[in-house]
Formats: sequence, C-alpha cells, structure tokens
Amino acid sequence: MGRIAVVVNAGSRSGDLPGLAERITAAFAAHQAAPSMVIVRGGDVRDAANRALQQGASAVVAGGGDGTVSTVASVLAGTPVPLGILPLGTLNHFAKDLHIPQDLDAAVQTIAAGHAIKVDVGDVNGRCFINTASLGVYARLVWEREQQQLSGRGKWRALAVAAVRVLRSYRRIHVIVNNGEQSRVVRTPFVFVGNNEYELEGSDVGRRPRLTGGRLQVCIAPEMNRIELVRLVAGAFTGRLRGADHFEAMSATECSIRTRSWRQGVTLDGELLVLRMPLLFRTRPGMLHVLVPAA
Repeated sequence: MGRIAVVVNAGSRSGDLPGLAERITAAFAAHQAAPSMVIVRGGDVRDAANRALQQGASAVVAGGGDGTVSTVASVLAGTPVPLGILPLGTLNHFAKDLHIPQDLDAAVQTIAAGHAIKVDVGDVNGRCFINTASLGVYARLVWEREQQQLSGRGKWRALAVAAVRVLRSYRRIHVIVNNGEQSRVVRTPFVFVGNNEYELEGSDVGRRPRLTGGRLQVCIAPEMNRIELVRLVAGAFTGRLRGADHFEAMSATECSIRTRSWRQGVTLDGELLVLRMPLLFRTRPGMLHVLVPAA
C-alpha cells in the first residue's frame, strides 16, 4: 500500500480519543502497516487531507462519519489516490452502501488489502458530494441545530429543539427543476438530489444498490403534510427512512434547480453551505477511487 495517511475527525467520537488512536495503530500494525495519523476537528479535515495528498500519500483514510468521508473524498476526487474509510460516525451511509465493514479491525483489513474501485460522485456548482445534496426543510434543520449547539446544547437536545422550531414554521419552497427532458414547477418542503439512485420502497429503502450508475436521483414531495414530514426528518437523522412513498423521483445525469431567492442554503452530506442560484447538478462518473472489500 505504500504510504498511508489517516485523518480522524475528533468530533465523530466523544469517547477516548487516545485509546482510539492506539486501536487504529495496532490494527494497521497487524497488517505490517504504519500509517501517519492526525486527529483533527471537523473544520480542519480538509486541510489535513490536502496536506496528506501534497506529501505523497498513496492512500488517504477518513476516520469519521459521512461528513468526514465526504470532505476527504472531495479532496481526492479526480486523483488516482484511493480513499480508505474507517466508519466512526453514527450512520455511515456511504460505507454501508459499499459494504465496508463497520467493525474497526475489519475496516482496516479492507484498507490493507488494497482493493480499489472507481465510484461516482455528485457535483453542484463545483462542490462535491458522495450521498445527497438537499435544500428546503432539511437544510433549515441543519442550520437550526448548529445554532443550538453553538449556544451550548448537546447534539441530540440541539436536534430536538431545532426540529420543533423548524416544523412549527413549516412551509414549502417554490422550485423549478429541469433535468433536460422535463421541467417541473412545484412547491415542496424539500428537494433531495442523490448521488445515484436510492431504493424508495421495500426493505432496503434508503440504500443504494450501486454507486457506479452515472445517474442523479432528484426527489421532491409536494403532497407531503406536516406529520409525514416529521416522520421523514426523524428517519433521516436516525437512519430509519420512512415516508418515501410520498416522493416523486426523476433520474438524470445533470439538472438545474432554481428558487425565488438569488441564493439558497444547501446541505452537502450534512454540511450546510449557501450557494448562488441556479444550482447546477451533474454526476461525475468514476471520479473517486475507494478501497472496498474484494468480494
């Protein structure tokens, strides 16, 4: 594998960070590997990944949840350097969709084996995402939660307070969605754009059967009421997606979205950004190398 760099987000685990670092080092040592490792806070993940790339790392490993993995992936996309994943977050959607083990030792074994595949990423106005981009009520909820955490509330209490505030002032946004084949003008509580297509029914709802389809999935829900929205939002944060039967989905390789505002809050894999209109989405097939189980 050559020179492996590991970037661990301290915010992904509130427990014994020194102990975690020792476990990671020992797991790699079992495979005769001695990676360089840094433990940083969320805002420093991108800089740490960039430094690893500039210093000639042969693989860069993201230790954290989907937000951490997405940040490192955005640095590596378009380069031949593969992404390794240590799933240390709450949900780990990207790792699960690629069948990467959730157990730390097994995840390290996957990285040490060195089997890489090319997967797609999504892009909006030049910004990369690996799971979903969203606007509307979910983006507002992320903003409110961050404000509550800044005021000193813990993660889950901040989420509860934010959910009450957002749903109390629930309103739809007016959007124009154009995928090149059809144009929709709707009022919807949200728009989700997925990197490849998610299952919207059955036992695998919320999962992607593949990340190599070269497609985007655009989901809206103009008929969803407030109670159904509460269920959906709760599912989005706990990994138990419900209410997908109310979705209207379209598939595309690229699409544009406009709202009545000249700028819009958008979450990319849980990270909140403010982007200018229009939002131009496209798929970038095979732009990211990821270390996955050979099977």
